Amino acid sequence: MSVTEQREGIEAGRLDMFVDGAFAFTLTLLAIGGETIPDSGSRLVALLRGIPAAACCFAQIAMMWHGHVRWRRLCPRSTTPGLLFSLVLVFLALVFVYPLHMVYASAFCGFSGGLLSPEFTMKSWLDIKAVYVCFGLAFACMSGTLVLLFRHAARQPGLAGATRLQARVEAVGWSLPVAIGLVSVVLTLLLPDTTGGLLTALPGMVYMLMFLTGPVVSGFRRRYAS
Repeated sequence: MSVTEQREGIEAGRLDMFVDGAFAFTLTLLAIGGETIPDSGSRLVALLRGIPAAACCFAQIAMMWHGHVRWRRLCPRSTTPGLLFSLVLVFLALVFVYPLHMVYASAFCGFSGGLLSPEFTMKSWLDIKAVYVCFGLAFACMSGTLVLLFRHAARQPGLAGATRLQARVEAVGWSLPVAIGLVSVVLTLLLPDTTGGLLTALPGMVYMLMFLTGPVVSGFRRRYAS
């Protein structure tokens, strides 16, 4: 291994440690108790009602982090675009962690009739619209950053054919969440302020299209692997 390769390996390792630490810090912000310790049983029960929302937000942030882990396996070298895109991903995670938590908390509050996350209530369509837009932008921006990372990995010289294909497959897989998130945002903004009833759930139902990720990725892999 040359001196340059050793240096690039060290730089890549330092970047990964920074990204891992930043994501770990982001996840600690989801602690249901915050900075205070419950001083009564009722307060403890109230905090426990927020666990489902915190768990969903935790899962989404962790999914983005694991996407970065998979990218590093395909692109072990230290590159300037990889550094910049990784920092953007960390920035987006820190910016959107609270909006994401509010989105899931509002959803669980609505689904449970106020039993879960009762402190987050949506009183009007404008409140629901803000939630949909925040979630859609977070979903699209973070997924889009991963698309850029995997596209960058696919363009690296000297990659084995299977590795390059896997990078392209990952880029395609993360492109679908970008499109779905943006469609949800656009649909939300197009609905009038007087929207009510079942129409308020339409932008959220768009995310059911995520089940297409598997078939799309499988089809892409079959097409280009042959």
